[in-house]
Amino acid sequence: MKVLVIGSGAREHALCRSLSLDPDVIALHCAPGNAGIAEVAELHQVDALDGKAVSALATEVEADLVVVGPEAPLVAGVADAVREAGIPVFGPSKEAAQIEGSKAFAKDVMAAAGVPTARSYVCTTAEEVAVALDAFGAPYVVKDDGLAAGKGVVVTDDIEAAKTHAAECERVVIEEFLDGPEVSLFAITDGESVVPLQPAQDFKRALDNDEGPNTGGMGAYSPLPWAEPKLVEEVLQTVLQPTVDEMRRRGTPFSGLLYAGLAITSRGVRVIEFNARFGDPETQVVLARLKTPLAGVLLAAANGALDDLAPLRWSEDAAVTVVVASHNYPGTPRTGDPITGLDRVAAEDAPHAYVLHAGTRREGDAVVSAGGRVLSVTATGKDLTKARERAYAAVERIGLDGSQHRTDIAAKAAAGA
Repeated sequence: MKVLVIGSGAREHALCRSLSLDPDVIALHCAPGNAGIAEVAELHQVDALDGKAVSALATEVEADLVVVGPEAPLVAGVADAVREAGIPVFGPSKEAAQIEGSKAFAKDVMAAAGVPTARSYVCTTAEEVAVALDAFGAPYVVKDDGLAAGKGVVVTDDIEAAKTHAAECERVVIEEFLDGPEVSLFAITDGESVVPLQPAQDFKRALDNDEGPNTGGMGAYSPLPWAEPKLVEEVLQTVLQPTVDEMRRRGTPFSGLLYAGLAITSRGVRVIEFNARFGDPETQVVLARLKTPLAGVLLAAANGALDDLAPLRWSEDAAVTVVVASHNYPGTPRTGDPITGLDRVAAEDAPHAYVLHAGTRREGDAVVSAGGRVLSVTATGKDLTKARERAYAAVERIGLDGSQHRTDIAAKAAAGA
């Protein structure tokens, strides 16, 4: 199988790494990729948002499967362009991707499907915002209706901060605050069958102890030793399958990766949000534990053949990923700083720990920072404690001037395990 992956982040590096280890994959391409992905795939400089260019590239490299990583190309309809070229693609249509592209659309789907979620208001004026904030009270949850690269949500006790964020958005969804721990659960679907993956938990706040501003994610871990054993089956029955069934009923079947962001509240599981693609950084830990070769799973979803797939096989090991971010992230990040220590991690920590690139590029012989989240340092171990030790040992070998990372990824879960 020849595979083309679209995207340039650590999620795409994780996907490419898993695909490169799949014996069925004889050629691996990525567009546009990054400095780390270049070690396992051939890179192509194509605009990921240009459906015609992506489908032309897929045809040129004779791809048997195209995997669209990020949300923006999906919402832009890139998967549709590839399908029209007759090439199997893992990723939903433009219409189906609205489940992430519009929070209001997702709420409408959930209401129709009977999926448990937070009560909410969709607001377009300052007056509507004020009424909604008053109705729910603090803490205030204000979500940009559209795509915001994981940074469109503000949760605050400060009503002025809530109003300011709302004013910066064309349309917002204001909803009740959900108590309890959060869980990310991915499911692969062909529009009918749904195959859940293993749950993970990510860390959105920039600083230790869940302080500081929201980010795209500063780390993640899997499995969740504190979660109920029946959690995955419960979410499959009450959230994932009903949502996929409702999308099909509407004439916009969802094929690809459906990501449910969940709150385990005192009143039961509630959906915080849906995404239409693998989450970052959760993908890094989920794929680290998947033993079933990845390409066949994604192709089965693309071809509507998930029913024929054998049950997925998983490692008993735990996985932890720690994001190394650039100076000033999640504000305007500083870029162009040299990254050192990558060779040391490869030489001294493999195979239990490895580095997945996100915001990097190559300048001559050097790898330099090129974005906010620069690296995802990922490690496995017999339990979370061992995986944490290995991940942080590898982080310490890496040099990036002004960089930042959280020191408490999976710490509470490991201590309670």
